[in-house]
Amino acid sequence: MEELTLTTPALLFSAISLIMLAYTNRFLAYAAIIRNLTDKYLERKEAVLMRQINNLKLRLNLTRWMQILGISSLLLCVLTMFLIYVDLHNAAVWVFGIALLLLILSLAFLIREIQISTLALEHHLMDIENQIND
Repeated sequence: MEELTLTTPALLFSAISLIMLAYTNRFLAYAAIIRNLTDKYLERKEAVLMRQINNLKLRLNLTRWMQILGISSLLLCVLTMFLIYVDLHNAAVWVFGIALLLLILSLAFLIREIQISTLALEHHLMDIENQIND
């Protein structure tokens, strides 16, 4: 195996930064939707709205974990660079490996969140189809 250099973990900085920006945008969108749904639910307590709120709570929780794992990955990349700088190469390899695993987990949570989001949209489409057919 080749030795890690300072540039190896640094390569992930831009990728992780873009991923974190996307995660933050998702989080802000969910916050706006939840506020809107909460107002609607307070006006009329429909079961459909409660299901949507529960779905959004799950998606928000996944997004929070995506952010935590992504930020942790970035922190470990910085720690890897420090360990390389102080000539602790074996430790740097292990820390960088953990950083990669955290990034993989973050992306896996993103896949799950996308599946849930898609399912929620499919339910909306079915509701529209049912109203058209009635």
